[in-house]
Amino acid sequence: MVAGEASGDLLGSHLIGELRALDPELQFAGIGGPRMQAAGMDVWFPLEKLAVRGYFEVLRHLPAILRIRRQLRRHLIADPPAAFVGIDAPDFNLDLELALKSRGIPTVHYVCPAVWMWRRQRLRKIRRAADRVLTLFPFEEPLCREAGIDAVFVGHPLADVLAAVPRRGAAREQLRLPPSATIIALLPGSRQSELQHMADLFIQTARMVQARLPRAQFLVPLATRETRALFETALYRNEASELPLTVLFGHAQEALSAADVALVASGTATLEAALLGTPLVITYKMPAASAWWLKGKGYLPYYGLPNILAGEFVVPELIQDDATPANLAQALLNLLGDEPVRARLKRRFQQLAASLQTGAAGRAAQAVLPVLARDGRI
Repeated sequence: MVAGEASGDLLGSHLIGELRALDPELQFAGIGGPRMQAAGMDVWFPLEKLAVRGYFEVLRHLPAILRIRRQLRRHLIADPPAAFVGIDAPDFNLDLELALKSRGIPTVHYVCPAVWMWRRQRLRKIRRAADRVLTLFPFEEPLCREAGIDAVFVGHPLADVLAAVPRRGAAREQLRLPPSATIIALLPGSRQSELQHMADLFIQTARMVQARLPRAQFLVPLATRETRALFETALYRNEASELPLTVLFGHAQEALSAADVALVASGTATLEAALLGTPLVITYKMPAASAWWLKGKGYLPYYGLPNILAGEFVVPELIQDDATPANLAQALLNLLGDEPVRARLKRRFQQLAASLQTGAAGRAAQAVLPVLARDGRI
């Protein structure tokens, strides 16, 4: 298995658990994070090695990434696994899957690349690279099948997992927060590159909100020691030690559940917020060169998963040049001041959660088993 970021680590850990329940003799190895390792995977390289976003940022890290992929390819060809599962990270995994499939190793790609958003021509490569694709969203399966890809809609494990996360009152009690306080969750990303470009923006936004709401409190859940160090350095750089801000090591779901509103970097965390019923503002900033390269290449007018799945703007998005502290602070204050809008969002998010609650991890494991069986070893 290869996962390239925190969301893939979550998917992989659930898949490992379900496959182990079906066949305790299965063994797992590859690239993953702490969750996959805790689920029993032998991690050869940490996923942080692949967690780079933006064209020009990837170019800087490309030699090291290609070196890891060559080492992995040589190892897997020399000692073939029963199957290879690439979890998202299509730029890394699809070429690896092509090489392995050409040598008879069964391949699964878990998470359909966002071909409905941009780079639809990638469907041809997916068809050649993957024996089976597991899709998270219902509209992706027919799109893949029309392109001749064996695809199975399994649903999103987050929708199942988050149903058990404590809701607002219990989450506040767990995090020792006042029941009546105004709580704002800040999620500036899971990658180091994201913190490098957005930590200052989130801190400056929090300062502007606090100037208008002096009693507001902020929660900042961060996934790794490295991202936490980057954020704390940004706090020092912005002389923001006076902010009523708590940095959490993990606990993103509890922080989102406890919050009245959230500011979230575009990515899987935006879906987490929606599934937890938390009104949010979506933002993203990347280096200007990467933004210029991507400009005009998308098929959709929105970036955030809640808006993509709804097919319309249900929550505000402030991207790149529009992502200023003043704009973001005003968007958060608008949400906090409009109870009918927050109530309407929560009802919409409940409908979204219901559409994705499928027992996804179990369905994913059942979809992988036939591919494993082709090898003849199970």
